[in-house]
Amino acid sequence: MKLSVLDQSPVLIGQTPADAFQQTTELAKHVDQLGYHRYWVSEHHSTQSLAGSAPEVLVAHLAANTQNIRVGTGGVLLPHYSSYKVAEAFRVLETLYPGRIDLGIGRAPGGMPNVNYALNDGSYPNVEEYPKQVKELMAYLHGQDPYSLDVRATPQTETTPPVWMLGSSGTSARLAADLGASYSFAHFINGFGGTRAMDRYSNHFTPSIQQEEPQGNVSVFVVCAETEERAEYLASSLDVSILKIEQGAKRDGFPSPEEASQYPYSIFEKERVRENRQRMIVGNPEQVKERIEHLARAYNVNEIIVNTIINPFEERLRSYELLAKAFNQ
Repeated sequence: MKLSVLDQSPVLIGQTPADAFQQTTELAKHVDQLGYHRYWVSEHHSTQSLAGSAPEVLVAHLAANTQNIRVGTGGVLLPHYSSYKVAEAFRVLETLYPGRIDLGIGRAPGGMPNVNYALNDGSYPNVEEYPKQVKELMAYLHGQDPYSLDVRATPQTETTPPVWMLGSSGTSARLAADLGASYSFAHFINGFGGTRAMDRYSNHFTPSIQQEEPQGNVSVFVVCAETEERAEYLASSLDVSILKIEQGAKRDGFPSPEEASQYPYSIFEKERVRENRQRMIVGNPEQVKERIEHLARAYNVNEIIVNTIINPFEERLRSYELLAKAFNQ
């Protein structure tokens, strides 16, 4: 079993985005030493609770501050950008850190309409062009000239960062299969239907310039502590944060469990928390290990990407440490 990390650079209540990036850097160093396989950072715009708006910049910083772990994006929101420019940015990263860079991409616009408008210089992204963009991207990354314009993505080196298509539905899974990319299912976003999506990807995979066989992984929220009671207490802040996001409340940071424990849940909100727990694994090391292994079997993958958001940050470091020990990493 390979364990990896998805870090959304969460901003804890009472802290700053600079604190979040410092914690991202410390966490990357920590899990690198613990033997985690890869470390992905996300792209979010115009939000106060998640600091990472330019993951390709953050990847360069994290790769420079780690030694062995793969570093990548989870992911670049491709409809906002030129496929050629993204290819060149990641060719630069691959040249600087050969064999350690992943290019995770997503189709979703990743923001409210006003944000999408601002990102596209007064227009809106055409997500229908996404399959075409992915084909262009893979071609440029592998030294091809898809439109015979005598244009190559540089610098050209011996290794190429793999493209991972991120998704939370069967549609994204089939597209990844048709294009011959690797596929990562966001179970932390959608806790239902993921196993069918991964089956669809594996059963319809078409070999490509990038790879001959399907390769998939799954990302999930995880909170691990010495005892189940402690883990439940720490997870309460994530419960409240997800609930507020669903309700459209202002994203002003992730509360402490002390604050979260005082939240006055309605009957409906309690039910929503129970449903959202389908996206989370919470417990002591033995429980978490068992549930992660069960999830991996259900998806038929050998890699789980762990997304842990805990306040205070020290407990977040401890959660990843306990998980690594449980899997004898």
